[in-house]
Amino acid sequence: MNETWNVAIYLFADDDTTHGVVTGAHAVLTTPTGSTLDGWGRAQFSSYDLDVPEVGTELAAARALRQLADRLLQATSEDLDDLEVHAIHLVR
Repeated sequence: MNETWNVAIYLFADDDTTHGVVTGAHAVLTTPTGSTLDGWGRAQFSSYDLDVPEVGTELAAARALRQLADRLLQATSEDLDDLEVHAIHLVR
């Protein structure tokens, strides 16, 4: 079986004058059947931090991907529970 699952990461930033720059990320996994899972992440830097936008982007994207991965593991565990007569616990 060969399949391609696609993940899109949508990035956005808000320059909040009170709290500095807030960078957000939304990671969306789409399977060939059209099923989707998503994860969200954010990074907040104060106005006193160095102005390196790439760091905020990377951190927000990493957090979104981590949440997406956790949700995929949870969905897999629930699918296995439906197939088995005993509880399943996936080791991370």
